[in-house]
Amino acid sequence: MSETSVSNVRNFVILGHSGSGKTTLTDAIAFKLGLNDRMGLVANGSSVADTSDEEKNRKITIFAKSFTATHKIGNDEYKIVFTDSPGFMDFCGQIQGAIRAADFALITVDAASGVQVGTRRAWKYCQDGGLASVAFVITGLDKDNTDFAKTVAAIRDAFGVNCVPVTAPTDANAVINLLDTDDLPGPLQEIRDGLAESAAETDEALMEKYFEQGSLEPADIRKGLVNGIHSGSINPIYTVCPLKDVGVTEMLDSICRLLPAPGARVYRDTEGNELASDPDAPAVAQVWRTAVDPFLGQLSYVRVISGTLTTGMSVQNTSTDTKESISSMIYVVGKKQTPVTKAGPGDIVAIPKLKNTKTGNTLVAAGSTVRMPDLDLPQPVMFMAVEAKTQADEDKLSTAIHRLLDSDPTLHYEKQIETKQALLKGLGDVHLDVAVALMKSQTNVNVTLSTPKVPYRESITASGEGHYRHKKQSGGAGQFGEVYLRIFPRSEDEEGEWFVDKTVGGSIPGNFIPAVLKGVEEGKLAGAVAGYLVQNVNVEVYDGSYHPVDSKEIAFKIAGMRAFRDAMTKAKPVLLEPIMRLKITIPEAFMGAISGDMPNKRGRVLGMDAEEGIQVISAEAPLAELFKYAAELRSLTGGQGSFTLEFDRYDIVPSNVAQKVIAEAAKDRKDDDED
Repeated sequence: MSETSVSNVRNFVILGHSGSGKTTLTDAIAFKLGLNDRMGLVANGSSVADTSDEEKNRKITIFAKSFTATHKIGNDEYKIVFTDSPGFMDFCGQIQGAIRAADFALITVDAASGVQVGTRRAWKYCQDGGLASVAFVITGLDKDNTDFAKTVAAIRDAFGVNCVPVTAPTDANAVINLLDTDDLPGPLQEIRDGLAESAAETDEALMEKYFEQGSLEPADIRKGLVNGIHSGSINPIYTVCPLKDVGVTEMLDSICRLLPAPGARVYRDTEGNELASDPDAPAVAQVWRTAVDPFLGQLSYVRVISGTLTTGMSVQNTSTDTKESISSMIYVVGKKQTPVTKAGPGDIVAIPKLKNTKTGNTLVAAGSTVRMPDLDLPQPVMFMAVEAKTQADEDKLSTAIHRLLDSDPTLHYEKQIETKQALLKGLGDVHLDVAVALMKSQTNVNVTLSTPKVPYRESITASGEGHYRHKKQSGGAGQFGEVYLRIFPRSEDEEGEWFVDKTVGGSIPGNFIPAVLKGVEEGKLAGAVAGYLVQNVNVEVYDGSYHPVDSKEIAFKIAGMRAFRDAMTKAKPVLLEPIMRLKITIPEAFMGAISGDMPNKRGRVLGMDAEEGIQVISAEAPLAELFKYAAELRSLTGGQGSFTLEFDRYDIVPSNVAQKVIAEAAKDRKDDDED
């Protein structure tokens, strides 16, 4: 590929609701630009974008894919860098990474479905991700009962009146650029007049010209549109029928003329300094996606922000403070890999075998200290217990998990001390299913997923006193220690020590008090209700006795532990469960269903609000009821709902639920004893 000036680079991400035609548009662009010798289709598994077995089987995009090609308009040559992204919300980490790597976005809108929840989410992701320039692409006008004007009206109603068509259909098989045609039919001339008005509003000189002449020449309209699109005050609308190759060329031509080159989007480092899109500046690039290739191993997809990367170059990873060497760079198109020797601002390349580099890391020229802000990725909302199927799988599980986490930072892995389970956490059931499939395909590790145990806690609601006298004599030296203590409830925000020595007269020598503390701490690991960790208690040791010869630390440790457990049984102990705070985002039509479902989960709605045309329900519910909520919400809303989840507090378990938990805990202890 010949070297292209930065001003002729166009880097964009394709976003939209799942099923709105993103990947079909990607295939059409790839075919039009010569990256594929035929038009790929999602339906038959020939898509140039959905190439993994998981994507083909599920017929959804799971991984963001970037492509690079050239596009000529007359004598001008442009470099087109475009990224297809998932629409399924379980993979929104891929979406946010792709947005970080782009200069502008195309959001697809299916004419048959109109503006959907995923459309609004894509818009919000762009706003939150600092992507000011956004265009809309209407797809599906070749379907029955679709209407161009109605779809445009829906976009304008959702995102503002400055969403203006630049290309428009003349019939089912033709699309024209409104700025390239002089003789327009009445309805399209009205749209062009609207374009002129929007363009005039971006510049005082154009506004004066518009008022004087009553219209603007195409060159003036383009000038105004460029200004408005770059600032985010104008959003162009394009029309395509990808499967018919209708409107794709017109859209690409217009993108090259109107949409911004690298530099229009401002990238700032963690210090707030603006980075210039200058190929001669010190190199700065950020890893926005990590993948595992069966032959090349780890591939780090980087967006070059400033300067130039070259093969053989040594770079500094300022996120991990380590050095890396760029042995090679490639463009990836499906399973085809094309070597690249140089990458400048706006380029996206894959770099194999970086040793200490992960998603979100910054790579810079040696000697530079520039670091880009980390990716702001969503927190997990679905937890599953993961267990290796065989001992051979167990031996390889750690390696498989680390490889998985390196390639997908929205996955979390945690060894739960309280429940003694390993948890795999993700953004939904499909996300976790795909993770398990990847472990199998990448490292041949087989695991099973199951509903996790709840990390219950225990506490007390009253004060209680405990006593234990430990005496052991078996030939030689014996063991003796006696402890009296009292416990009482402690508030969450209470300051001061929770363990206090109030003994007097040397009833327990000072050198044995630390042993009593260790015993109490051990006693807190298994409470009196169901054997769960105890929290929010104050302990006072107020009396005891010792033997000048037989008293030892182990004796007072045992006495402290048993005295604490004795006090727990007398202090009205209760079982506690984690309560989670939810923020549920849904279309208004599902408000009743979601609100009505919350009491079934022992939860309650805390409030309702509207954001960007979508309803948001704030609620709280016990974690025990939420392990499968991602799948349940998708079922209730037809895939249009999403939610965030965060820990709020521990609260007392209702007695009817507590009885079941206590019985289950007793059964587990019995089984363990038998084993």
